[in-house]
Amino acid sequence: MSVVPSVEELLADEASDLLEHQCTAIPRSRIQAPGPDVVERVFGGTDRGVRVLSSVQRLFAAGRLGGSGYLSLLPVDHGIAHTAGMVFAPNPACLDPSHIVELALEGGCSGLVTTYGAIGAIARSSAHRLPLIVKVNHDEQFSYPPRYDNILFARVREASSMGCVAVGATVYFGGPEARRQLREVSACFTEAHALGMATILFCYLHPRALAKGGRRMIFAADLTSEANHQGVTIEADFIKQKQPLYPGGTRALQPEHCEMDRRVYSELSTAHPIDLTRYQVLLAYCGRGGVIHSGGASSTDSLRQAVRAAVINKRGGGVGLLAGRKVFQQPLSRGVALLHAVQDIYLNARVSLA
Repeated sequence: MSVVPSVEELLADEASDLLEHQCTAIPRSRIQAPGPDVVERVFGGTDRGVRVLSSVQRLFAAGRLGGSGYLSLLPVDHGIAHTAGMVFAPNPACLDPSHIVELALEGGCSGLVTTYGAIGAIARSSAHRLPLIVKVNHDEQFSYPPRYDNILFARVREASSMGCVAVGATVYFGGPEARRQLREVSACFTEAHALGMATILFCYLHPRALAKGGRRMIFAADLTSEANHQGVTIEADFIKQKQPLYPGGTRALQPEHCEMDRRVYSELSTAHPIDLTRYQVLLAYCGRGGVIHSGGASSTDSLRQAVRAAVINKRGGGVGLLAGRKVFQQPLSRGVALLHAVQDIYLNARVSLA
């Protein structure tokens, strides 16, 4: 029986920096911290109806993190944007929707985020066992030339009929189609709330439109945070975002792009990844829109990267991780082990809010 490395061993030379860092620019008292009472404390005073609150509560009550105030979601929607032949070739078993349900259940996930067709294939057998979330739009990249545009694949009312607790959608902020996508997704979210479902917005920056400055702007803390702020403005209950790598995105885009107050960099954040995450949380209505991060950078060391991402998210004030390809592109037992390792970070009282 193999011994699971400790958090300190996995983080190696970053352990002290990530586990002991304290946020002073934006203290934890300024944000809504995740916790067992998150539904009543954060959502209870909103305009969300009783059925929406029940859906949010079901997400927070499911899986190994149930009752902790954190979420561990499994997303399996990558085959549309990246082609199924590329995404599922490492583990073709996941082309069968029943297999990803098994992975989510054995992995102790809070919910499964996947396509309309996949949920339609397993809804009757799974909706009562696992919170299901339909991704209603996708960046369809099979057509040529590629456009990087999220289009609607599903309808909210049918998601409700299948027993889903939430709908998810993506907007490519900063891109030429962002305004249309915002209108479409806003309408979808309004309908979802009316039908008693929660909403998750993948607040991604356009992969091409903001690619100036010699860095990938999709990981800039200031720009991703602005996307978060627009996301909660259309009443996203949860924000899915890339974990920030550096500040100063708008500086690289000047003078053509939006301006930013210098205090964003000098007073409200630093270059530390936990501080950059805290700034993302701040702009999501001070954490009232729960910030969920990706499962870490793609690498041969998936376990370390996923645990590192979980530590940064939790200590920065986020509510969880959406770990996808690094989980489902490997055998079931290894995927489950990675999910459990991530969840253990959120269950570990020693890894606390910075």
